[in-house]
Amino acid sequence: MIINRAYKFRLYPNEEQKIMFAKTFGCVRFVYNRMLEDKIKHYQETKEKLNNTPAQYKPEFEWLREVDSLALANAQINLQSAYNNFFRSPKIGFPKFKSKRKDKNSYTTNNQNGSVSIINGKLKLPKVGLVKMVQHRVIPSGQKIKSATIEKTSSGKYYVSILVEFEKEIPNFQLDKTKALGLDYASHSFYVDSQGKEANYPKFYRNAQTVLSKEQRKLSLMKYGSHNYEKQRIRVAKIQEHIANQRKDWLHKLSFELAKLYDYICVEDINMQNMAQSLRLGKSTNDNGFGMFRTFLAYKLAERGKQLVKIDKWFPSSKTCRFCGCVNTNLKLSDRVWTCECGAILNRDENAAINIMNIGLSMV
Repeated sequence: MIINRAYKFRLYPNEEQKIMFAKTFGCVRFVYNRMLEDKIKHYQETKEKLNNTPAQYKPEFEWLREVDSLALANAQINLQSAYNNFFRSPKIGFPKFKSKRKDKNSYTTNNQNGSVSIINGKLKLPKVGLVKMVQHRVIPSGQKIKSATIEKTSSGKYYVSILVEFEKEIPNFQLDKTKALGLDYASHSFYVDSQGKEANYPKFYRNAQTVLSKEQRKLSLMKYGSHNYEKQRIRVAKIQEHIANQRKDWLHKLSFELAKLYDYICVEDINMQNMAQSLRLGKSTNDNGFGMFRTFLAYKLAERGKQLVKIDKWFPSSKTCRFCGCVNTNLKLSDRVWTCECGAILNRDENAAINIMNIGLSMV
């Protein structure tokens, strides 16, 4: 089985390399926006799609030649993908112009004949050269570098995500349905499983909210664009990055442990973004990152030859009695424990997790 995996490392570029990164970020954003603008104009005039490329803009804008051409080519691929996704499913939304202030600064370059490589602990990049890198883990020799994505965070830190490709023999064994777990999403504790256990999410954002709000208030009182404003903006960005890193670390560790213990993990295929907007649970839902957790679980299980099973989001898992199958249509969100007609006393979340597991196992 061919597996793709990304390794993320911190970069420490010198001043010249920072300038080159800034140029590349700007050129990638410019090409993306210019190509999108021309596509819109062409479609309005002819009602046909325009197949434009970065190369056709270089004679007019000579400075585009100064940066990595593959970074510009990847901007074209990203735009074309977004454009095709819209025409395939309009509800996805039309591609938006990239903002210098709001969108993150990043670009991707491909490895062609060793153009992206690691030499003596430094990262070799086209047009940039060797960049100092903190390589906290070794990439095995059998893993081929496919691409590298350079990113500058809001706090001014530089990172690279190195995508590698390798073959891995997936264990060929009979999955055991007795080693199955159902997970019911719960905003207060992240999830409740079919064994009645809660994940007890640490609530990193809420714990840091007092400090973060204080620093954000300071920022709001400063003059935009001033030196003090920039210092305070970076201070706020560092707090936000710390929260995000804590969350991601916790989700990785939890998903790793579950992938080791169980052969089947069953979850509901719920849209977390819609849930955050519709149930007044935006802060809790956005804080815990349950959607990211499902992504981590999926690839960790797949690499072990195991399976993540997603059931229909409209299945009434909380309202269905796991003993008799009766559906309680009058159950409210505030009802945490309810009694079925058959006499069973049911904990809402645990009952839902067991139903999710049973339905999931019936699908495999």
